Amino acid sequence: MNIAHRAGRWSAAHWKTATFGWLALVVCAVIAGNLAGTVNLTDAQQSTGQSARAQTLLNQAGFHNHASESVLVQSRHETVADPGFRSEIRRVVARLGQFQRIDSLRSPLAAGNHGQISKDGHSALIEFDMKGSADAAPDRVQPLLNAVAALQRSTTRFTVAEFGDASGAHELNASIDNGVSKAETLSLPITFLILLAAFGAVVAAGVPVLLAFSAVLGAGGLAALTSHLVHAAGPTTSVMLLMGMAVGVDYSLFYLKREREERQKGAPHRVALERAAATSGRAVLVSGLTVMIAMAGMLLTGDATLESMGIGAMVVVAIAMVGSLTVLPALLSRLGDKVEKLRVRRVRPHSRAWNAVLAPVMRFPVPAAVACTGLLVVLALPALGMHTTLLGVGDLPRSIPAVVTYEKIQKAFPGTPAPAVVAVRAPELSSPRARAAFDDFTRLALASGEARQPIQTTINRQGTGAQIQVPLIGNGSDNASMAALATLRDRVLPASIGRLQGAEYAVTGQTAGTHDFNALIKARFPLVFAFVLGLAFLLLLMTFRSLIIPLTSIVLNLLSVGAAYGVLVWIFQYGHLQSLLGFHSNGAVVTWLPLFLFVILFGLSMDYHVFIVSRIKELRDGGLATADAVARGISSTAGTTTFAAAVMVAVFAIFAWLPTLDIKQMGVGLAVAVLIDATLIRGVLLPATMKVLGEWNWYLPRFLDRSRAAARLSGPEVARKGAPDVTRKGAPEVV
Repeated sequence: MNIAHRAGRWSAAHWKTATFGWLALVVCAVIAGNLAGTVNLTDAQQSTGQSARAQTLLNQAGFHNHASESVLVQSRHETVADPGFRSEIRRVVARLGQFQRIDSLRSPLAAGNHGQISKDGHSALIEFDMKGSADAAPDRVQPLLNAVAALQRSTTRFTVAEFGDASGAHELNASIDNGVSKAETLSLPITFLILLAAFGAVVAAGVPVLLAFSAVLGAGGLAALTSHLVHAAGPTTSVMLLMGMAVGVDYSLFYLKREREERQKGAPHRVALERAAATSGRAVLVSGLTVMIAMAGMLLTGDATLESMGIGAMVVVAIAMVGSLTVLPALLSRLGDKVEKLRVRRVRPHSRAWNAVLAPVMRFPVPAAVACTGLLVVLALPALGMHTTLLGVGDLPRSIPAVVTYEKIQKAFPGTPAPAVVAVRAPELSSPRARAAFDDFTRLALASGEARQPIQTTINRQGTGAQIQVPLIGNGSDNASMAALATLRDRVLPASIGRLQGAEYAVTGQTAGTHDFNALIKARFPLVFAFVLGLAFLLLLMTFRSLIIPLTSIVLNLLSVGAAYGVLVWIFQYGHLQSLLGFHSNGAVVTWLPLFLFVILFGLSMDYHVFIVSRIKELRDGGLATADAVARGISSTAGTTTFAAAVMVAVFAIFAWLPTLDIKQMGVGLAVAVLIDATLIRGVLLPATMKVLGEWNWYLPRFLDRSRAAARLSGPEVARKGAPDVTRKGAPEVV
């Protein structure tokens, strides 16, 4: 009578209350979430270290309310010295000046703006800021994009195109929304078809899909509410859809498969349901808690984006777990054997393919374990050279028009679209002494050879805050850019702005953000690592009452994660499969992904591990020797875990085709990891390891076994009625 058993029995007896209660929860969560809205992270909240301090200084100086835009005017044959080129610039400036929603319109022909003209004179930038909040600017930039497009259509001599914070975000958001919509549309039918193959019946396949989808909807509403406490990051929605569909379907699959298996053995309907609740339901509970523990590790990173994704994943996993333990047994109680309605194929209780793989593994466990471990280590080797970076504008899909403009600007003005941004706060920044300090800064930066023109300085109206944009050498994430950032922070700024009395300064931007985030993760990763592994170890120790099972589980999962890291680096950092997956390698992995994948993959791999080992322990406690329990347990669960893995791989693979590089990397990393885990780890390494260890699998020191301690204190009668002896023949006895 564990918790899952009680929940399943109550739900089956009160199926109307459980079912309509679930529907009410989902509907109320969706309505409340829509009414409350989602509070998104600001730029300052998404930054870390000195970058975050710079964003705070910019916000306090009033620079946070503007999104910067640039219109490129370019000619192959004419230069700015030609009257026709200058006339075209004036025409574009005049048209932009008609919009009330822009501010600080800066013409390259104005005095002091020579930095807005390329060295060869064939390109010029017209710059301006969007009025109002930078967060709202992407929704308000379309009329400007229309006007620039009309200017381009009216001339064949010049290229006239716009790029900036608002236009780039506007087109990117449209691309992401379109991609996520397609992913949602594809994930449901693909998942249904896989489950149809697993169960062979339409009704049985439909129940897990509907339950998982409703869990995602409900969790989305709750996540909107929690965003008022912990603000939401952009990738959180995609993460929730991924995790919700994956674990929601898996949990229902485990539960329903076990109930159908018990019915095939001849158990009455109610008995079969209670057995499924007590066994697979318990595995779902333990698995869900383990996944949530892993997700909680992201709360220790100190990064707001990872914290948002962690909370979103925890919410959707919790909702999916609750639904699987309550509304699923309620529906199964009501449907009975009607869940087999509309049967399309007969399902075998055991997988012939997995039996063929398992036989040699169990016969030769040591060679199988050594060979599999060697293969996983080889797959993991590329991870030793992993390089991480924040995504920049150049990493956006080439299908977005703004990216084409970005590349043209980058070629004509290297470093300009993603410059370092220096935030300065000091009294009287309009004074001659301050202006001399700004001149010294520009001179020293250019003299270093690691900064380029145009270096632009903007002082707020109060004269207490300044923003300096400094194009750096490199691509924004390579060693050259990092060295330029160090020069800017450690040498140029202290020797110029740092000499102003009372001055405070900090540097942000893509390069600075990458550097500061990597430094944060390097410092926090050991804490996250210890937290996730430590709590997972304790949970598995209490679940399986074994010291060895948690240790081997952790080692196997780390091998799985390492192999997934290696494949990820091989594909995205080394640039393999670019044409197949539709991306352009930037020679790195997105900064937040390694730690995110660690916690996600650790949790998901525990999903299968708990399910399989729970069945093995159940058989072993029923009297089978460990070797026989391993063979029969994996044989009986192999089909279920294969279909569960197929669902996850299919859902994750859909996201591998989304346009943005970070979501693409996440989808590929998760799909590869689950595939490795469900085949090499669970199909070969787990049975081989458990066969080699034998009865040592169930070793538990006496001081940790409270039931045995109670038996010693209470005498032989309690000993006879207590927990089964875990130290059978061949296992160590701890005195």
